Amino acid sequence: MKNLKLIILGIVIGLCVGLWFGVNIGKGKSVLSNPFAEISLKDKIKEKGNAVMKDTKDAIRKSLKE
Repeated sequence: MKNLKLIILGIVIGLCVGLWFGVNIGKGKSVLSNPFAEISLKDKIKEKGNAVMKDTKDAIRKSLKE
């Protein structure tokens, strides 16, 4: 009976930790960050701007190679 309780406790703890890591991975954050923290609009805009600049730079380099 004691072993069964330990196994169930281990499964519950493993599910909680796995959910925490999975939510962070899905949001594109670091694994150990807070999954409930809201990303500010300023940070979202900064991330999108950096992505657009990177894509533009890659496109320009590709067109110059051709």
